[in-house]
Amino acid sequence: MDRVRIRPVTPDGLIVELADLIADARVGAWLRAAIDGAPATGPDELADALVDPLRARGRAVVRVRAGDYLRPASLRLEHGRYDPEAYYEDWLDADALDRDVLRPLATGGSGRVRPVRWDAVADRASRLGFVDVPPGGVALLSGALLLGRGLDLDLTVHCDMSSAALRRRTPPDWEWTLPAFDRYRDEVDPVSVADLAVRLDDPRHPALA
Repeated sequence: MDRVRIRPVTPDGLIVELADLIADARVGAWLRAAIDGAPATGPDELADALVDPLRARGRAVVRVRAGDYLRPASLRLEHGRYDPEAYYEDWLDADALDRDVLRPLATGGSGRVRPVRWDAVADRASRLGFVDVPPGGVALLSGALLLGRGLDLDLTVHCDMSSAALRRRTPPDWEWTLPAFDRYRDEVDPVSVADLAVRLDDPRHPALA
């Protein structure tokens, strides 16, 4: 990120700017946006905070969390519960996410999506069904390791932390995932791939790239 312009914003200002960016984006009948980042950067919380501002700007929103599109535990944990390579490659059911959320909102799609596919706690398919997204609506996806997978997205925001900050802010029980984010940084370079990056080494003082 040293080669791009860094502009500090306040936490409230960040919400306003992201909501404006997403609300003003016009790609097709719908918009498929993603907030990507390691859990310590708070992508789910950031996406949640955008829902009401987007609705206030006239955009219907359906929230989708990558954590609700995990593969069954028998597949995720086939190589053990603490395998960073499996976390990187095998946890997210990207095919199901594309099939049930993203492709239905592509040009000519049905507009009918399934926000929750898998209950990871109960380790079974969710009982929640499909919903219709009205024209002009936004599918707002959040989660980790979303970029570089070929997901059919229209707008992407990456929440970035330095390796040192990520290590400080990752809970001890999840430190085993850190090699996956090192690999993500090296192989995908999400700061460059995303349409917009948010630096969050200190979440009280975010900055836009």
